[in-house]
Amino acid sequence: MKLSMSILALVATSIGSAQAAAIKKDTAGQHPLGMNSNFGDVFVEKGKSLLDRVSEVVSESSKNISPELRDIWNEMEAKFPDTLRNMKLKSEPAVKITKKPADFWDFNVLNEKFSNYKLRVKKTDPGALGLDHTRQYSGYLDVEDEDKHFFYWMFESRNDPVNDPVILWLNGGPGCSSLTGMLFELGSASIGPDLKPINNPYSWNSNATVIFLDQPVNVGFSYSSKSVSNTVAAGKDVYAFLELFYQQFPHLLKNDFHIAGESYGGHYIPVFASEILTHADRSFNLTSVLIGNGLTDPLNQYPFYERMACSTDGGYEPTLDESECEGMLETLPRCLSLIESCYSSQSVFSCVPASIYCNNAQLGPFQKTGRNVYDVRKMCEGTLCYKDMEYIDQYLNQDFVKEKVGAEVDTYESCNFDVNRNFLFAGDWMKPYHKNVINLLEQGLPVLIYAGDKDFICNWLGNQAWSNELPWSGHDEFESAELYNLTLKDGTKVGEVKNAGKFTFARMFDGGHMVPYDQPESSLAMVNRWIAGDYSLGTKK
Repeated sequence: MKLSMSILALVATSIGSAQAAAIKKDTAGQHPLGMNSNFGDVFVEKGKSLLDRVSEVVSESSKNISPELRDIWNEMEAKFPDTLRNMKLKSEPAVKITKKPADFWDFNVLNEKFSNYKLRVKKTDPGALGLDHTRQYSGYLDVEDEDKHFFYWMFESRNDPVNDPVILWLNGGPGCSSLTGMLFELGSASIGPDLKPINNPYSWNSNATVIFLDQPVNVGFSYSSKSVSNTVAAGKDVYAFLELFYQQFPHLLKNDFHIAGESYGGHYIPVFASEILTHADRSFNLTSVLIGNGLTDPLNQYPFYERMACSTDGGYEPTLDESECEGMLETLPRCLSLIESCYSSQSVFSCVPASIYCNNAQLGPFQKTGRNVYDVRKMCEGTLCYKDMEYIDQYLNQDFVKEKVGAEVDTYESCNFDVNRNFLFAGDWMKPYHKNVINLLEQGLPVLIYAGDKDFICNWLGNQAWSNELPWSGHDEFESAELYNLTLKDGTKVGEVKNAGKFTFARMFDGGHMVPYDQPESSLAMVNRWIAGDYSLGTKK
């Protein structure tokens, strides 16, 4: 983060490390990625092309792809030779692991139905770390035969932990730890320069028990000897985690359960929720999902980067000059054509070019200004654009903290850019996960899409657009629904909302990519109303 809480989210949807490195100022008169050039197979004689390397990694032959698509791959490699050709397309974890002895854990949860899984649980004295006065539990979900170990940290509700809802929070990236969301955005405390906790009066566990899960593996305190590269693969593991979690905490089974997250969580959450709904015998009650400033439907979101950066439509002054804006508009048709190809085939050979081309052409111009892609009002400071994010890494890397929560990873990092690249080169970035949202709505599951209106990377204009375009049975009613105010108890207007049935979109005023970080009070008001079953969130005008 620095992303700030969403740190994960931040980098998350944003430009992956590979892409960020690739976004460099082109020579005068050229558009990003050499729009109008045909480079041919310029690297064949020098060794394997990027296309050949990716083909080997995904074990899928590229022999039958079209000449046009092959030209696009060669074009990208010619434009960014150092960045793309020298990039590791797959990476194994390089972290040091120190396993805790069996007697360290307070509970070991097993279930015959999930014979390959084990949940290890450590109960932490609320006063030990000073993050909150509520009870806390942390540990690992172990997937034994796959050597995958997912770290989680749960904070009980400050209000009524026996009866209050449960929220699973997921940061994005892909490759960013949900603990950044915990300590930078919506958790019980933030971390100051002295590495001491600072109480958050607007924590989401004010009226809910909140679980922070580091996923996929090799993110945060999670680890594995293997790499992960796509959203769907994690769905089954998350479902198993929840079943074992509720087995350990059966008193929570009767309570509502919600999945919330941001940024690349716009990919994760629709898939994870869809996986859960396939299990008719599930023990817990999936009640709703919440997606904040998410990347869910790129085809309908990418056209709005130019409007967010070059007009006042987004609610802020233009940040790019006329030539940059013209370049974004000129490259947009090709970008959308590539995304459509990805949607149609969902092949890595179509989806990877769409990701690299569109992110350079549509996100690159703004990123090159030095502004914070997560908040158009600010300049980017620090690795993930938020200077204070470094305090989280320093805090979590203290030996006494790792010991208290049972962390087995020697070094904590907010974001793993290798995981980010893995997802990018598996073609996951541009896939049409909004189709899973249709599935959720048609099965009657409430869905909230909220977006801070000062974010660029997953801006509210694009999120509003895909919400309006979503082809579900309530489309016409939702598209024509009037906006109404979201207000605090004192009448302060903090956002605008539209709703039809169980589908809601909320524009959150003056929030960036991480709404709970920028607008903690209005964020908590929104969440409290939603988990209480108020799917309209406010009073109509």
